[in-house]
Amino acid sequence: MIVQIYEVRSAAEALALAARGVDHIGVLVGYGAFPREVDPASARAIFDACPAAVKRVALSLSADPEEIDSILRHTRPDIIHLGAAAELLSAAMTAALKRRHRHCQVMRSIPVIDAGSIAIAKKYERVADFLLLDSHRPGDVQIGALGRVHDWRISRHIVETVALPAILAGGLNPDNVGAAIRAVRPAGVDSKTGTDRADGAGKDLDRVARFIAAARSAPPAE
Repeated sequence: MIVQIYEVRSAAEALALAARGVDHIGVLVGYGAFPREVDPASARAIFDACPAAVKRVALSLSADPEEIDSILRHTRPDIIHLGAAAELLSAAMTAALKRRHRHCQVMRSIPVIDAGSIAIAKKYERVADFLLLDSHRPGDVQIGALGRVHDWRISRHIVETVALPAILAGGLNPDNVGAAIRAVRPAGVDSKTGTDRADGAGKDLDRVARFIAAARSAPPAE
């Protein structure tokens, strides 16, 4: 079970998360258009501190291919996570980006709203390397960042019908991640809000440890 944790904001925090068994260290990277973005130079410093066994994930909420190209050049992550709304960043644009950056895997956020979400996910079957199944508010320019769960039945259907590893996100925390895994059977789980400190200033390492333990002790239901 892949465990992915956002939003990492320092090299020291990345090392602490890796030491607790986090597989994917996620950093929100950008140039100030969205709250809490880390600039590319700072993100590169975080990634440089990560142990080799950890996957370094750069999350871009931008729909501008040139900005995403710049983030990739300056941070050189293992995975670029594209979080722009589906109507702003198409599968064709994602495929073109992947051709330009063959060294990097692509994770695409999928807005889990209704049955139409399944069709969106299918478009990325031969384009992305991972799907990130997340809650979405129609009209938002980004997918996720809501801290709330969605209909896990839709996510389960995507897992069963799209031939890509899917990471489940959306309001997951140490108390509900086990049930989410049993309901959806994803390849991995993601947490941001549910493992933050109460004041929002960084990750709560105890909550992260409990999240990991709960995720890895919850085998998918048959």
